[in-house]
Amino acid sequence: MATNVSKTGKARRATIQDLARAVGVSKGTVSRALNGYADISPETRERVADAARRLDYAPLAYAQAIRTGQSRALGLVLQMEQHDAQRPFLAEFLRGISRAASARNWTLTLATAEGEADGLETYKRLIRERKADGFILPRTQRRDPRVELLRAEGCPFVLFGRTDDPDGCAWFDIRGGRAMQDAVARLHAMGHRRIAFIGGADETYFYASKRLDGYRAGLADTGLPVDEALILRGRMSVADGAAALDALVAGDLGATAVICATDALAIGAVRAARARGLTVGRDLSVIGYDGSREGQTLDPPLTTYAVDQTNAGGRLAELLIARIGGAAPETLRETADAVLCAGGTIGPPPSPDTEQTIPGRDS
Repeated sequence: MATNVSKTGKARRATIQDLARAVGVSKGTVSRALNGYADISPETRERVADAARRLDYAPLAYAQAIRTGQSRALGLVLQMEQHDAQRPFLAEFLRGISRAASARNWTLTLATAEGEADGLETYKRLIRERKADGFILPRTQRRDPRVELLRAEGCPFVLFGRTDDPDGCAWFDIRGGRAMQDAVARLHAMGHRRIAFIGGADETYFYASKRLDGYRAGLADTGLPVDEALILRGRMSVADGAAALDALVAGDLGATAVICATDALAIGAVRAARARGLTVGRDLSVIGYDGSREGQTLDPPLTTYAVDQTNAGGRLAELLIARIGGAAPETLRETADAVLCAGGTIGPPPSPDTEQTIPGRDS
């Protein structure tokens, strides 16, 4: 590592001028590279980052804040009524955000709110107190009041998901609808013709509506009719998944497979099926979405579509830094696919030539 020494012989803190001289570019280019501006090439950003590491360069946060009017902090507000839904993946998500932010010499400001109204006041307070330069918005709604607020405040933001009105929105989103579509195709190829769907939360949330759309698209692709009796909406917890499976049984609807919008719902469905004496993967197929650890500890492991929450958090941080740096939101829109994790909870229907009704408790 290079050592800077002052005239007094003491170690001298590396400056942005030292960094610019080492890379062979202007101080302005170094500053924009360190701040993630989109007009600086990835190669230049990497050269600047390498030089910063070699010179042990670290900007003075308070001086930078005075000069730029920025706190170099990314904001994230968690609504506590959604805490249980977020909990299985929150550590991985925060790890991704923190790593990416730290790599650019940014920090994460994390706050909690009791509900939506309190959440909106929290955003206003953080903006007013300059505790964050922009925000990551998880669990987006189709019409999201947080988006409307941040637009009105002129505050940068990036969505983990999408919303019905894309104006001014940057996002990173997982194509959950495509996963549901693929799940129908896989089950159909195995011989299933009566495929039920247990939907997550309610369809005011963007992800819930898109996963239901994907299920319907999968039915259309395979030529299967839509039977509304096989669609159970507005579910969230493990207990909800179990209750939904029981409702399908009580309806005697002939379903041989169940696609669940989340792993929590799938785990509940698996438990309820077993309570009825069914062998999951043979008598009834169940497929989930999330890639949760709990799903993988089932015996057999849950077949599911996994989301890399650490990568998602990292990309959201990088996109938000670029948005704060002035990049147009239309240039900061990315999507990725969930990845199938093959488990043991799906298989062909019990008889390839006939449809089997899920047996009830007395069957």
